[in-house]
Amino acid sequence: MGRKKVIKRKPSKFAKLIYTLAIILVVSFPVVSIASKAFVSKLNIDVEKLKKEVEKHEKTNQSLTMKINELASLENIQEVAKEYGLEYNNDNIKVVMK
Repeated sequence: MGRKKVIKRKPSKFAKLIYTLAIILVVSFPVVSIASKAFVSKLNIDVEKLKKEVEKHEKTNQSLTMKINELASLENIQEVAKEYGLEYNNDNIKVVMK
């Protein structure tokens, strides 16, 4: 009996393209996944920094509001009026209506 010839077939262009795309996807997926997670992590850090800054500004606004209320109190206004020689006289008060 004679030997049978084994014919080696080369993969078609379409198969080569599929193999190439599969390798590219397998290699690029982890890289893209890690890059996107790093980006999200950086955004979360920025959000936390902004939250802290907002809290700081809210505390400052709160303290300034308290200072305004303190300065606008009737006792403080009367002290400033006395300091400038003014006095409260109910007879001199005129009500103006629209």
